[in-house]
Amino acid sequence: MDYFAKRIIPCLDVQGGRVVKGVNFVGLRDAGDPVEVAKRYNQEGADEITFLDIGATHEGRDTIVDVVKQVAKEVFIPLTVGGGIRELNDIYSLLNVGCDKISINSAAIKNPDFINQSAKRFGSQCIVVAIDAKRVSDNKWHIFTHGGRNDTKIDAIEWAKEMYNRGAGELLVTSMDADGTKAGFDNILNAKIGEVTNIPIIASGGAGTMEHIKDSFTLGNADAALAASIFHFKEIDIMDLKNYLKKHNIPVRI
Repeated sequence: MDYFAKRIIPCLDVQGGRVVKGVNFVGLRDAGDPVEVAKRYNQEGADEITFLDIGATHEGRDTIVDVVKQVAKEVFIPLTVGGGIRELNDIYSLLNVGCDKISINSAAIKNPDFINQSAKRFGSQCIVVAIDAKRVSDNKWHIFTHGGRNDTKIDAIEWAKEMYNRGAGELLVTSMDADGTKAGFDNILNAKIGEVTNIPIIASGGAGTMEHIKDSFTLGNADAALAASIFHFKEIDIMDLKNYLKKHNIPVRI
């Protein structure tokens, strides 16, 4: 899918009404107010924003619809929201307050048919399946849930294929081994998922340098790269990154 512009997506992990960031899903530190952070990204040239209520599933509560509503008023690029989505009504509520796409993770594992139902009701274009994968041996990854606390024993590549077949419009693939380490994406995992699906893959987990993001497109065959701390703490400027990618012949929206 190289003829499409590659997307740069800052990720806002939100807990307790604040943007937070950790390493390997733990050790969280504060990164600001979600509305202000989202506004800044909108101005700085992000293509989309992903907003994950990281405590919602673990704590068994709903996504913060009010915060999403505030963010949607200030942001004029596509907004994806995930965390605590368990039924069709949750999706409706979020789309209704201005989000564009819904990211589903744990609910799909509990009931894979939820993806068929969601895609049928709202259209594949707004259903993103989030896959949190951890390497368990050479060239084998399992799906983990609840912020990396629970090994489902489900093979990540097979799961990606099933989610694609059930109607997911995009896959948000997070390498839990790489998450927050800034050591680079798991391009092998992303490339393998790309071989068995035909929908956009968003690479997540491990971005530390501009080169890592370039590699996610060239080696991992991703359609979008998602990152948090490098953008939150201004280690990489989004327009500088896009200019760097353009120089390396990677199509981006400037």
